[in-house]
Amino acid sequence: MQEITLGVPEPILERLPDDDESAAADMQKAVAGWETRLNQVLEDADDEREAAGRVLEAIDRFEERYETYDELVPELRAWGQSPIYAIAWRTLYADVIAQLYEHDDLTDHLDRERNARLVADGIRLRDL
Repeated sequence: MQEITLGVPEPILERLPDDDESAAADMQKAVAGWETRLNQVLEDADDEREAAGRVLEAIDRFEERYETYDELVPELRAWGQSPIYAIAWRTLYADVIAQLYEHDDLTDHLDRERNARLVADGIRLRDL
């Protein structure tokens, strides 16, 4: 599989408050770390299926974090606080997941692995 490249989209960075550059740096550092770890997973895997499985586990974690930030947004608003950082991180997780699925050689493997997990869990596609 080809090396994974990830980045923080400019629109996300542009939405952050101008007086706080640490959030943008934190996001860029986090994405660089994810990219490094995911590429290490690809390198260490014995085969493409194992690599796809490990990347899919990362995607599952990103989806959980997305949901956490998504639930936090209305709570922050209810307390009269700005949800801009929660919205930015939520959007970043969604975008990183999309970026992973944009890697052509990885997409097919991820889809196959997700379907294999559905079947292994006893859920049949006709039940969806």
